[in-house]
This record gives sequence, C-alpha cells and structure tokens, in this order.
Amino acid sequence: MSLSHKRQTREIITKAICGKGRKFSTATHTVTPPHHPTSILGAWIINHQYEAVAAGSGIEVIGSYDINIWYSYDKNKQTEVAKETVSYVEVVPLNYLDPKHRASTAQVSAEATQEPNCVEAGVSPGGGSVTIRVEREFEAELVAETKVRVFVSDQTDEDADKDYDFEEDGFDFEDLDPDALDDEL
Repeated sequence: MSLSHKRQTREIITKAICGKGRKFSTATHTVTPPHHPTSILGAWIINHQYEAVAAGSGIEVIGSYDINIWYSYDKNKQTEVAKETVSYVEVVPLNYLDPKHRASTAQVSAEATQEPNCVEAGVSPGGGSVTIRVEREFEAELVAETKVRVFVSDQTDEDADKDYDFEEDGFDFEDLDPDALDDEL
C-alpha cells in the first residue's frame, strides 16, 4: 500500500450539540387554602408544562405546574383540596459550550430528568397556609451549525475500497504512517 498520497483538509458545516447543561433545584411554595388547615393529607404536582429559550450563556426553562393539597380543617372534621398554579423560570447553565458555533442557527431544548415532585408539605407556623418543597431537574442542549475539519486524500478508489483485516496475525503496525496524524487533532 502506498502512503505517499497528498493529504488536504476540508471544513464541513454540520449541525451538532454545541452546548449542554444540567440543573437540579428545589423550590418552596406557600399555598393559602380557603380554610385554616389542621393537617396535610397529601400534596401532588400535576399538569407540568415548560419550554426552553436561549438566555446568554445558559438556557432558560419557563414553565408552570399545578399544586394540589389535600388537607383537613375544622380540627380534622372536614377535608378539602386546595389548588394553585405556580409559574417558574429556571436558568440551566451550560457547563459545555462550543464558542465556534453559529449563534444565528442555535436551537435549544430541555428535558425534565426529574419532573417537579413534592418532597415535603406542612402547615405553616401561623396555621393559615401550607408550605411545600418541590424538587425538579432539567437537562438542556443547544444545537447549532458548527464546522468540522476532515482529512481528504487523493488516494485511488482501488485503495479506498480495499478491505483491510486489522485483526489478522500478519498485520504489522510498523506499516502505519505516523505522518497520517495531524498535530491539530
């Protein structure tokens, strides 16, 4: 095999993941039901909706969810469900961002890797409201056009189509051309 062929590079413009980040957070909300709660019987988060938008060096997740709190009142003689819709903005920082991406082509997305979930609910010290703690986690990506450099060769099709068996005992790594690797990799 002749390795004296001429090498060149080309730049290919392609879409790729150019930014990535993840954020876990907790939020505390206060819900004031129509009756003074005696005890909390259950708390749920439902109807979670969100969208992702680019925001400087991060991605903003803008969303909302409904908090449903089942509580007792009148000294545990009656029960009711209090409902409240909560809106939020969560900034997910990008711990990886390719500075050479084409910002004008950027598209962002986010996925809730942990849907908002109530981990604690209790009657506030004054007794007129309920405090709940919610955990949530998002993973976000920025996809944009970027350049990828590839090597091209003037090798003949005969050499390119040849099937090499690198696992065969007769292959000698001494036959490899060390100049085929570029310092810019």
